[in-house]
Amino acid sequence: PRSFVLTGAVLLSCGALFSAFIPAPLTRTSAPASISNLPTTAMSAAALVAPTAAHAAGEGSVWIPALSAVGAGFAIGLAAIGSGVGQGIASGRCIDGISRQPEVADDLRGVLLLSLAFMESLTIYGLVIALVLLFANPLIK
Repeated sequence: PRSFVLTGAVLLSCGALFSAFIPAPLTRTSAPASISNLPTTAMSAAALVAPTAAHAAGEGSVWIPALSAVGAGFAIGLAAIGSGVGQGIASGRCIDGISRQPEVADDLRGVLLLSLAFMESLTIYGLVIALVLLFANPLIK
């Protein structure tokens, strides 16, 4: 029951996020009837999935900076979540190992600290990618 509620809340928030994007004005005057009948949510989702759809024509395009900000958020968020889960699992297994064999505590502690440093470096890589997307974006001229 709780997972259904959380899943529903995530789906509703994603729907609100996707409908918040406003597409750049098109240069064509006539659009096919099948494209004009699609809801804004589906068009925003298609723009997030297809990278070529993010390159809207014109100098006043807001798609690339907006999607770069979303990508930066996902980059640092997923890197932090993945690293946090991995560090938690590794630390828990290390504590289990130390509780079973206290005589190897020094060896396990050294290996744990080294592996935690490698996991944290992956989070820093996610931070670097997010900062590049926000401040030195190669897609924006």
